[in-house]
This record gives sequence, C-alpha cells and structure tokens, in this order.
Amino acid sequence: QRIRTQLDQYTDLDPELRETIDKLLPEDDLRAFRGVYLDVAKDLKSKQEKTPDPNDPIRQLDFEFVLFDSALIDYDYIMKLIVRFTGQPPRKQKISREQLIGLLAGNAKFLDEREDMVEYINTLTEGKGLDEQAIREGYECFKAEKNARELAAIAEKHGLSPDALQGFIDSILSR
Repeated sequence: QRIRTQLDQYTDLDPELRETIDKLLPEDDLRAFRGVYLDVAKDLKSKQEKTPDPNDPIRQLDFEFVLFDSALIDYDYIMKLIVRFTGQPPRKQKISREQLIGLLAGNAKFLDEREDMVEYINTLTEGKGLDEQAIREGYECFKAEKNARELAAIAEKHGLSPDALQGFIDSILSR
C-alpha cells in the first residue's frame, strides 16, 4: 500500500510503465489486500480496547492507517474529485473514472451510498466542467429519481399507486 500510494502520486507515468505496475500489483489485488488489512486492523483494534493488560502484545500493535489516508475519504472530497474529473479533458485528467470509482470501493464509509455514487459517476461526461454545487445537486436529483423509480416498481409489483405507497412510507417514517 505504501509503495502503491507513492506510485499513484506520479501522474506523469507513461502508459507502458503504468501497465507494468498494474501487472505487478493489479488494482483488484490491492483492494483485496486493503480490505483484509482494514478488517484485521478493526478486529485487533477492538481487542486492544478490551484488553486491560498494558503488556499484552495486542496492546503493543500500531496500525499504519496513515497508509490509507488516500483511501480514507469523505463526501466533500469525493464531490471535489468528481468536479475535477468532469472539468478536465480526458488526456489531462489527474484522476480517471476508474480511479474515482476505486476510491469509493476501497472505503467503508460509503457502503450504503457506493452503488448510487458509482452509477452517478458513470452518467457524467468527462470534460463537461461542472462546478461542485452542480455536482451535489445533480447527485441529489439522481438519488431522488432512482428512489422514485424503485418506489414505482414496488408499487406496480403490488398493484398500488406510487403516491399511496409514498404516503404510507412517509407516515411510517414520521412515527
């Protein structure tokens, strides 16, 4: 992870060198290693907190979460990356669509929204130049439209009107 993070900082790598790097450590393998590391670290971290003995070897472990700083991202950071993605011509991009999606996939914070964000990113046009406000509003509209389509499909499946189902859901959630 440390080496890959350092390599990812070099945006001037030619395609041949990037291909060599990807062959040596494919992105899927890196994500798998990252996921396993974070899972093991989470389990051991919880054991550290429960162990009262300061001499317990588990208490002595120091996890290198700093290596995952590039993967530990928040909603605002993702929105800024999407702005950067849509604002630059494809050949001058510092981040590709695949890299942006990879950041989402490697982050546990977005488990609930990952699928929606990936779908939204796939609808965007490279080099269109949207600002952050347009990206945020577009994403919110995208989610609302997707939810409305899903609700309409559920209503149709059960022979209900979408408005009646939405009213029922709203009344349940307001309790």
